[in-house]
Amino acid sequence: MAKRDYYEVLGVSKDASAADIKKAFRRLAMKYHPDRNPGDEDAEARFKEAREAHDVLSDDQKRAAYDRYGHAGVDGSAAGGFGGGAGGSNFSDIFEDIFGDIFGGGGGRGGQRAYRGSDLQYNLELTLEEAVFGTEVQIRIPTTSSCEACDGSGAEPGTSTETCPTCNGMGQVRIQQGFFSVQQTCPRCHGSGRIIPTPCKACGGQGRVQEQSTLDVKVPAGVDTGDRIRLSGQGEAGLNGGPPGDLYVQVRVKPHQLFRRDGNDLHCEVPISFATAALGGELEVPALDGRVNLKIPPETQSGKQFRVSGKGVKSVHGGGVGDLICRVVVETPVNLTKRQKELLQEFEEETRAGGTKHSPKEHSFFDGVRSFFDDLKFWSK
Repeated sequence: MAKRDYYEVLGVSKDASAADIKKAFRRLAMKYHPDRNPGDEDAEARFKEAREAHDVLSDDQKRAAYDRYGHAGVDGSAAGGFGGGAGGSNFSDIFEDIFGDIFGGGGGRGGQRAYRGSDLQYNLELTLEEAVFGTEVQIRIPTTSSCEACDGSGAEPGTSTETCPTCNGMGQVRIQQGFFSVQQTCPRCHGSGRIIPTPCKACGGQGRVQEQSTLDVKVPAGVDTGDRIRLSGQGEAGLNGGPPGDLYVQVRVKPHQLFRRDGNDLHCEVPISFATAALGGELEVPALDGRVNLKIPPETQSGKQFRVSGKGVKSVHGGGVGDLICRVVVETPVNLTKRQKELLQEFEEETRAGGTKHSPKEHSFFDGVRSFFDDLKFWSK
């Protein structure tokens, strides 16, 4: 049976471009590959025919010979990379070979692909005040940008990149080893499908240059440790005209000497004197936006917490404003004079002599101790 015309097999015209030929084969490979049509001899034959046509028409030298002499000009070479057998390779190999340039495999076959630049991260330390109220900071980051001299092509201005003659722009070469063919990344263009005869002097043919970038970063009010600010397009430059990556500013809030943040609330410890705790009073305590008055009722115990509404933080993630929570700590007086010690001793004797329980926690503690030892004696009998 006479072979069909290769252009007819792929359904393309004789002046079809290399891209059109490859696209036509993709469609037929997906439709007729034996792995997708097990046991279908007609599909297997159609796939072999399409692969043979593609192997010839995708090679400039073979295509020229075929256009001039027909099948006689390429006999013995048309299926050289096919390797015999039902399909020559499994479907996953064909998928990688034909569709790799769509999904990122194969090292750039079919031409010089554009690659998105990498994302970068910058760690930013803020004071609590800056995080709560927002601020604007200037940062300097090392990054890469597209080379202005060659416009990112890597070629010296006035020159251009060329199709790699080793792989004919495919990015890969096929090596025949007996009945098997091995496909590997082109050693000359390293998979890009292009070569640079005259590299750009400014970037050494890389298409990108290292530089320090200065950026103004607006920090919104209410951010906290762990939050990230995304600066679109401020990351590493892309390759071959690809878009740049993004810059992520990672926020860390430094410890504060007075306040500790917990969600939207602020906590602080307020020291008070023994006399204020016993008799009560009014204190002026700090808040991030000024000062507030805190009323201490008589007989306040150390560790008691007082909540001041609306003096916390409004989170950047939404919600209401938190509160300021003040925890009072009763301080034991130090550096007492002789007279002060005498007064405290008189006070101690007076409170114990009266019979009134002036120290509720002390009495409840020792009552519990006595009960514990009484129970211990009972069970030991």
